Amino acid sequence: MGNTQTKGHLAAFVTILFWGTTFISTKVLLQDFQPVEILFFRFTMGLIALFIVNPRRLKGTTAKQELMFAGAGIFGITLYYLFENIALTYTSASNVGVITTTAPFFTAILAFLFLKDEKKGIGFFIGFVLAIAGVFLISFNGASLELDPKGDLLALIAALTWGFYSILMKKITGFGYPTLLVTRRVFLYGLIFMIPALILFDFRLGPERFLDPVNVGNLLFLGLGASAMCFVTWNYSVKILGAVKTSVYIYLTPVITVAMAFVILHEPITPLLILGTVLTLLGLVVSQRK
Repeated sequence: MGNTQTKGHLAAFVTILFWGTTFISTKVLLQDFQPVEILFFRFTMGLIALFIVNPRRLKGTTAKQELMFAGAGIFGITLYYLFENIALTYTSASNVGVITTTAPFFTAILAFLFLKDEKKGIGFFIGFVLAIAGVFLISFNGASLELDPKGDLLALIAALTWGFYSILMKKITGFGYPTLLVTRRVFLYGLIFMIPALILFDFRLGPERFLDPVNVGNLLFLGLGASAMCFVTWNYSVKILGAVKTSVYIYLTPVITVAMAFVILHEPITPLLILGTVLTLLGLVVSQRK
């Protein structure tokens, strides 16, 4: 039993380690790729990898279930990552990494509205205020205290779309289908709904960009690691530890992002960034306490 629990914790930590670093990888790729191009290549690679791992078809689904799969693909793949990637073109990886960590708050609010979930105590609202205060401090991220409305707002919208995705996935997990096959179906719908964005943003293959080993390495990291593998490891952790214990690891995301942004991108760590990060993490912890 102890062994299984350890595996669950390890899987959750590895997932967050990858997800916390995706902002850095994406920021590097934005030098040669458009946001929608990174998104398309990343999830196409992830979808192919999941097909190779398990080529079985997902059978017996109803029209209503397929509609939920499609909704999860739109919110969790197309919209979330599109908003997140575009946000990275306007603001720092640290900002996006911390702001999108407010997703659990939006998830809780949407669960209350659409799933008739239990009411939240005063701790949830205190935590929410603390985290939002942290988000604003991080958004200033400099002595001039200038807010970047475009990038930071897009990151908040991304967090909201992840909330809708989480609600849909909560319903989908009740269908009893294998996690890997469900993830693969969601990836497929996400790519289908991405097609209008590809046309709108003048998508191009640009094979010459794949001659750069840095580009290839970052795309492999995003496609195989952060997409194909991490969606599976995260769901494995939820199965072993439960949703609440697993979600605690989300608190580590901004810490990892800020640290990696400092090491890899040489983004400055200001006093406001440190204070904002502490407030955001504290808010998330307080909101989850009974």
